[in-house]
Amino acid sequence: MRFPFRFLLRHAWQRVFLAFVLFIVPDAHAAEVEIITSFSILADLARQIGGGRVSVHTLVEPGQDAHAYEPRPSDARRIKRAGLVVLNGLGFDDWLPRLARASGYQEKLVVASDGIHPLAMHGEGGNGEHEMRIDPHAWQDVANTRIYAANIAAALIAADPAGAETYRANTTRYRAALDALDDDIRAAIASLPQKRRRVVSSHDAFGYFARAYGLTFLAPVGAAGHSNPGARDVARLIEQLRNEKAHAVFIETILDPRLIERIRIESGAAMGGTLYSDALSPPDGPAPTYIAMMRHNLGTLMVALATHSH
Repeated sequence: MRFPFRFLLRHAWQRVFLAFVLFIVPDAHAAEVEIITSFSILADLARQIGGGRVSVHTLVEPGQDAHAYEPRPSDARRIKRAGLVVLNGLGFDDWLPRLARASGYQEKLVVASDGIHPLAMHGEGGNGEHEMRIDPHAWQDVANTRIYAANIAAALIAADPAGAETYRANTTRYRAALDALDDDIRAAIASLPQKRRRVVSSHDAFGYFARAYGLTFLAPVGAAGHSNPGARDVARLIEQLRNEKAHAVFIETILDPRLIERIRIESGAAMGGTLYSDALSPPDGPAPTYIAMMRHNLGTLMVALATHSH
């Protein structure tokens, strides 16, 4: 099967432009709103909407795992001075509301995921038994990221009414970029036959992507990313991969790749590459913005699923 380059070439000029989305001319005389976000993807969204009227600091830096983050005293001092504090919600960054209260922050927290339809998933409770949980990785569906952007824009307009026109214009521009991204993902995945839409990732972070775009993701580690799967669970997954002929396994930047490498060897699936799930790359990496991250993941998935056979 040939790799469907058409979906990449069709919007080549858009991708060059959007990889560093969006260049927004700062308001030279505008007062800054200081925004604190829990992790790097939210920081990028805040910058896209806020433009030159905001300064943004993320507590969990690019490449770091928000699931395992341990707040520092300096984080509390930053939060106390902030104009806005933005978190994901859905159980992803529950440590941030506690930190905000301890810091003395008086304003309302901005929950970027407010208004999305959450996805239920299987997780592991404190006693080791399986239970239903809410999947917090809602940004993996671009439609949800439109809601994130709208929530951040509304909070900025409320905090800085003088900048309302700028925030609305930036939101309109960014929404157009998200629409183009969503269209490209749908067109690419639609070009794959159903038998090539089953993959394995390091942890269960792609449920929203799977639901929105028609892929099946299997993972040995739950949504929290730091749980340790038992030998029986790993063996069951390997057997499932052999039976269902999954075409590729992918590692994620925030997790130890040794487990996924063992699964690849024992299942016979090909190594598909590296995906970004919960964190952006540093500025000089392949995923410095949300849109660049999603396009990197799409390209990585398409190369592996269109070319590797089991």
